[in-house]
Amino acid sequence: MAAVSEEHLPPRPFTPVAAASATPTTGGLSQGPPGAAGANPLSRKLRKVLETRLEADKEMLEALKTLSDFFVENSLRTRRNLRGDIEHRSLAINEEFVYIFKQVKEELENISEDVQLMSNCCQDMTNHLKATKEQTQDLIVKTTKLQAESQRLELKAQIADAFIAEFQLSPEAMDVLRSTRDGPVTENFFKVLRRIKQIHNDVKILLRTSQQRSGLEIMEQMALLQETSYEQLYRWTQGECRALTQETCDVSPVLAQAMEALQDRPVLYKYTLDEFGTARRSAVVRGFIDALTRGGPGGTPRPIEMHSHDPLRYVGDMLAWLHQATASEKEHLEALLKHITTEGVEENMQEIVGHITEGVCRPLKVRIEQVIIAEPGAVLLYKISNLLKFYHHTISNIIGNSAAMLLTTIEEMHLLSKKIFFNSLSLHASKLLDKVELPPADLGPSHALNQTLALLREVLSSHDSCVIPLDTRQTDFGQVLSCVVDPLLQMCTVSASNLASADMATFMVNSLHMMKTMLALFEFTDKRLEMLQYQIEAHLDTLINEQASYVLTRVGLSYIYNMVQQHKTEQGPLANVPSMDSMSLKAAMVQFDRYLSAPDGLLMPQINFLLSTAVKQQIIKQSTELICRAYTELYAAVMNPDNAYKDPETILHRSPHQVQSLLS
Repeated sequence: MAAVSEEHLPPRPFTPVAAASATPTTGGLSQGPPGAAGANPLSRKLRKVLETRLEADKEMLEALKTLSDFFVENSLRTRRNLRGDIEHRSLAINEEFVYIFKQVKEELENISEDVQLMSNCCQDMTNHLKATKEQTQDLIVKTTKLQAESQRLELKAQIADAFIAEFQLSPEAMDVLRSTRDGPVTENFFKVLRRIKQIHNDVKILLRTSQQRSGLEIMEQMALLQETSYEQLYRWTQGECRALTQETCDVSPVLAQAMEALQDRPVLYKYTLDEFGTARRSAVVRGFIDALTRGGPGGTPRPIEMHSHDPLRYVGDMLAWLHQATASEKEHLEALLKHITTEGVEENMQEIVGHITEGVCRPLKVRIEQVIIAEPGAVLLYKISNLLKFYHHTISNIIGNSAAMLLTTIEEMHLLSKKIFFNSLSLHASKLLDKVELPPADLGPSHALNQTLALLREVLSSHDSCVIPLDTRQTDFGQVLSCVVDPLLQMCTVSASNLASADMATFMVNSLHMMKTMLALFEFTDKRLEMLQYQIEAHLDTLINEQASYVLTRVGLSYIYNMVQQHKTEQGPLANVPSMDSMSLKAAMVQFDRYLSAPDGLLMPQINFLLSTAVKQQIIKQSTELICRAYTELYAAVMNPDNAYKDPETILHRSPHQVQSLLS
């Protein structure tokens, strides 16, 4: 607690006793003169106390606050003893302060002694160091030099280590190369090989500096390691390729990486591809023979030769197997060369696939030749030809090399089957012309024509269902039609040559209509259909004229119509011509009226033999038009006054318009 000073102590309290004794003497403070009041110390102090503003005196407030801690009872005794209590309290505080400072003094003296000891020790050490420094000055100089030399040597060591790390293989890499001599190639081998190649390329930088000798030595060392590594890699890759003789080929990723690495050595790369092609060729040939004779695993699918009695399926199964095998070998080769990005890789693949599939050409050719030479029929030959053409187109999309032996063999078999097919058609056509059948009694198509059209329909149906290119199909279609349709037309013409004109026209119309109806079902026949239509129209004109002549003859107007056409004005009136008088004309008109009442009753027998109802209606319609035209000319001649017919209306009582209405 802070000590309270004397000047801050409050004045002694004014007691009532003192006030009472002062009152009679002075007569009170208010009654005394002003000079006496100002001279009274007590009054001055009291006034000072009363005028004091405690709230502005912080020191007074603190003193009062301190006083309130031990002055708790305001009594006479405590007021009298207040100064003493304060003094005792101040004394106790000072004694405590002295005691504390005494302890601090003792601690400071201890510290001072310690500092003095430390100072003495430091001085001794300084003296000792000074003496030592004087003694070791030469050693420090030598040590500094050795440290500088050590730093230089360390820098050289770092440079040497960096040089070795940049231009030499690590011991681990050398162990990988040594382990590959008798063991398999792993991923680490290719990393080491790439590292050797990188060092060989980077060492060229040394040749441009003063370290040419080191560069040449390192380059020679890396070149030797490269050749050794490529030789090891080639031997391993060759062995792996030789082992790929199973029907299912699994190309490992390591083998694909080996092929990528070997492309830096074109000779080794080519030898490895040849080895792969030879191994796969043997596997494909063996697989093809097994598919022909043994079938699949467990007999499923069955051997292809089990279907040799069905030529189309037999050839189709062989070609389908080859197509699948070719696609599989292309996939195997793509897996082997998937990392090769250089130009010409596609040509290499085509060449290798062609070499792989070359082994199956001979057994395939022998079997297809046996089927073709056996001449299973024109339709089957044509289907086989289209099948061969389709697989030639499909397999060529896989191989891509048109000079491949497999494609050449399939093309040869296609041409052979096509040749024998056309020979078969030509032979069939020659037989038609060698022994021409007479037209049947109903003047319909002959048996030979129906048989040939059935054959042609089967051929064209198989042609439409094939999937060979459109231009090739159109060319084949034209050849087939020329080989069959032209001999058929010639046969029909020869067969009908001894018939009467109406019978001949009917037979030809029926035959041509049958041919046209059949050809209309197929594409690429527009020109042939147009040509057949022209011929049909020519024979229809004959039948129309024959039908009109038949009607005019049956009604007695044939002679009359001919005379009207031949009569000339200078010959005199037409009525004077024999058989052209009114009575003859009236008699003919009676028969003509019977025809008008039932025109369908006067049809040639040949009309009923026509197969096409539309053709029959066309003949009847156009022949009726000719009859109406003939009647119109006759009517005009009779009505002509120059022909001297009396009452011509009684002879021809129907006008041409009425006749046309009745016949329509």
